Amino acid sequence: MRRFLTHYAAFFRHPDVPRLLAMALVMRMPVGMMSLAMLMHLRELSGSFAFAGGMVGTYLVAMAASAPVQGRLIDRYGPRGTLLVTGAVQPLLLGLLLLAQPLHLALAAIAPLAALAGAFVPPMSVLTRTLWRYRFEKPDERRTAFAIDSVLIEINFTVGPALIGLILLVGTPAAAFGATWVFAALAAPLFLLSPARRYWKHAPNAERDLLGPLTERRLLNVYATSSALTFAFGMLEVGYPGFAARAGNPALGGALLAICSIGSGVGGLAYGFMHFALPLERQLPRLLLVMAVPLAAHALVASAWLLAPLALLAGFLIAPALTALSLLVTHYAPERYATEAFTWMSTCVVIGVGAGMAVGGQLVDAVGPWAAFASAAGAGVAAAIVSLPLRRSHAAPAE
Repeated sequence: MRRFLTHYAAFFRHPDVPRLLAMALVMRMPVGMMSLAMLMHLRELSGSFAFAGGMVGTYLVAMAASAPVQGRLIDRYGPRGTLLVTGAVQPLLLGLLLLAQPLHLALAAIAPLAALAGAFVPPMSVLTRTLWRYRFEKPDERRTAFAIDSVLIEINFTVGPALIGLILLVGTPAAAFGATWVFAALAAPLFLLSPARRYWKHAPNAERDLLGPLTERRLLNVYATSSALTFAFGMLEVGYPGFAARAGNPALGGALLAICSIGSGVGGLAYGFMHFALPLERQLPRLLLVMAVPLAAHALVASAWLLAPLALLAGFLIAPALTALSLLVTHYAPERYATEAFTWMSTCVVIGVGAGMAVGGQLVDAVGPWAAFASAAGAGVAAAIVSLPLRRSHAAPAE
């Protein structure tokens, strides 16, 4: 324990690190808040969960589609211009959605507003990951930075929905969406006013291919692995609430998701501290295969008391797997594609989670939660298989 505390104390003594981590936590709060807040607000406006869910889906698809374009602009010109535009346009569009009722906006106007708001999301998660690449060059320090970053994302996905739920208990869906708007409006200014820009690098005159980082075969393996892994996460997002509904205790779904997130946070901190002789390319398939074991066990239990420790154990491996994937993107992506490479990973994550939730919902309704859990385990095994070619290619970074 003393070595663990000493390791992280030394890491936090690096110049600007505490401030950058605090900035990352606050400016990524909309990641955990937006979907639920928008869903409930638009459901209140329209009276339809189907309409509201479709609009949230439209927002996420537009965000995933625009991210690589933003990444390429940032790699060429730096983050300032992109953040000035997105940091002004997205809050304006979200404000129109927030005030849709007093402005008497027709429901037909909501879809284009949601799509544009998604297209102009400031790429805060991507910028943070790219920042750690530039800020730390030593492998151990970079692994620790990415591990803590994964833990912060888990905190965002735990605290964000909880905050929305708390506001909904005492206020209205519009109030919850308004709180989300505040965090979204703060995101770009926080980055621009932070020390992050002093570490930033960009290559305006570097030669670029039309397909950018997609020309790097190893990155394609990483992206495919990310999609398969997050497909499993989408299954869990539906499987836990489905299990809770079958048990007649809807609150249990949120508790199981929180337990899984806690496990992920603990696993991320442990992974950031440890030293491994195996290269990342060999660590990743092992992490994914080990994760598939408790996921498969999910399908065999009918008691919440047994499912909770399995959720904790599965979660323990989530942040290490995501950290390894982020490090591989850093390792394989040439510096001229540093940001764009992470945007493609972000797009794959959104697609994977969305597809997993869609398929998982069908399985929970038609067969039962156990089918979603079994499919999540299968997706974990598939992710491990997809990552296997990386074991033969742990060469120097592509530059």
